[in-house]
Amino acid sequence: MSDDDHREHDKDHHHRHGGWHTVMRQLVLDAHSRSGRRLNVGYVIVQIFFGIAAHSLALVADAGHNLGDVLGLILAWWASYLTKRPATDQRTYGMRRSSILAALANAIFLLIAVGGISWEAIRRFGDKSAVAGWTVIWVAAIGVIINLGTALLFQAGRDRDLNIRGAFLHMAADAAVSFGVVIAGAIILFTGWHWLDPAVSLLINAIIVYGTWGLLRDSFNLAIDAVPPGVNVAEVRRYLQTIPTITDAHHLHIWALSTTETALTVHLVKPDPSGDDGLLQRINHELTERFGIGHATIQFERENLQ
Repeated sequence: MSDDDHREHDKDHHHRHGGWHTVMRQLVLDAHSRSGRRLNVGYVIVQIFFGIAAHSLALVADAGHNLGDVLGLILAWWASYLTKRPATDQRTYGMRRSSILAALANAIFLLIAVGGISWEAIRRFGDKSAVAGWTVIWVAAIGVIINLGTALLFQAGRDRDLNIRGAFLHMAADAAVSFGVVIAGAIILFTGWHWLDPAVSLLINAIIVYGTWGLLRDSFNLAIDAVPPGVNVAEVRRYLQTIPTITDAHHLHIWALSTTETALTVHLVKPDPSGDDGLLQRINHELTERFGIGHATIQFERENLQ
């Protein structure tokens, strides 16, 4: 096979390798945007109505949490659309990073919502109004079913994309919140401990904060060009330095173009000028296959200019 054939083969492989993840990611987001979002919006309205009627902070808080998740998913869907916009002279990478900013915004929004719910829960400890336990139980039970079903839409892609991971965490957290509300409603019904309604809200909020902190950390790191999770810089450097005919590797930088794409730049010292094209094709192919780095810019140097 000629060098041109190798080049076309590697380009086609890279297109299929990266394209599959992109297509799956978009299918998942579109699936929720068409049906799951409408279902969740309808459930939020039901929760608010019955939460106020039952005087249950847990139901109202869960409704706010669900609404925040729906808004966050709309933001993730919009970012997914923006990442497909073509590059321009002013935005040479297009708008791929919008997916990272969406993931960061989702995490921040969720933590702010948790703060508001916690404040209201603390205030409710002094409220002696009765909570309608049966109403809380059956409304929250519906939420468990809806949120678990929605979370399943995002389960397969949560390890490859921060936005899908964020959506999965949101929906799984919502299911946990709803289940906690079911338990709280049952205990209130049989014991009359109405203080349990705000207490359970605070406990669930703590769990949500714990589960969201990793998403906030990862999305913030990607926004400031940190190395994406799952990429071991030491292994990449070791691989580059042990390539035959390469005597040194320096100025190595690895960062995220989006929540699904990783870029690399590096200077490789290669005293022998022969075979540059073939070696470039090999390095690009192996970076994609071994490390998931699909956008590499490699500069050969004849002497170590570090």
